[in-house]
Amino acid sequence: MPPYKLVSRESKPDNTVVQVGDCLIGGKTPVVIAGPCAVENEEMMVNLACRLKRMGVRMLRGGAYKPRTSPYSFQGLGADGLRILAEAGRVAGMPVITEVTDVRHLSEVCRYAHMIQIGSRNMQNFGLLKEVGRVGYPVLLKRGFSATLEEWLLAAEYILAEGNQQVVLCERGIRGFETYTRNIFDINAVAAVKNISHLPLIADPSHGTGRRELVLPVARAALAAGADGLMLEVHPAPEHALSDGPQSLPPGDLAVFMEELSGAGAGRRSSRASA
Repeated sequence: MPPYKLVSRESKPDNTVVQVGDCLIGGKTPVVIAGPCAVENEEMMVNLACRLKRMGVRMLRGGAYKPRTSPYSFQGLGADGLRILAEAGRVAGMPVITEVTDVRHLSEVCRYAHMIQIGSRNMQNFGLLKEVGRVGYPVLLKRGFSATLEEWLLAAEYILAEGNQQVVLCERGIRGFETYTRNIFDINAVAAVKNISHLPLIADPSHGTGRRELVLPVARAALAAGADGLMLEVHPAPEHALSDGPQSLPPGDLAVFMEELSGAGAGRRSSRASA
């Protein structure tokens, strides 16, 4: 057995499917999670959420607690952001996901969100991993920006070991020497992890590239490599976004991609029916 016993295919050969509201992650259809990096105001979130829902996006994302590299950068709206995100999801009819950065915020996040995100910086915050393992909420675990695949899967093992089987992995790029992109999106990891673990895996090409023009090409590559879905940053006016504007898609770009994705899915279903 590998060191990540519960996460490995040796312990569970069949794929795990995680349900969040009416959204199934790890099933036959790729799932798209989208929204702004940070919740900024209620009007923007509600309008954007409804527009995303009409496109076919299945889950709404938005950060309320935003620890940044610089202490002077926008840090999020905190509890107010959680309430706004929950209201936008309610109006649009979508489950919501947001990041928890501190164990002291966990109960509040669980009150408003349907899924908990553990960000790259907290991938090895083992105390936090144990706590989210105990609350029993679906968890999205992002890969640390310097983590090996084994370290990433062992982080997931902490959550499963506490009894929570509802874990989704997220490849979001790793740190390299290249400076043109924000990170190096590891397409190898998508195929490799799907081979060695039963957990569903989604890709975050927004953080993986940091450049708007690269997000959708890399998203297509991730789906081709076997990803079960995508997490994409979308903002109605990326040039005015309070965080991560350069990697955020305008809604129109996502709409075109969602039509493409829907057509590809219909083609796959037609091929299976003919066979």
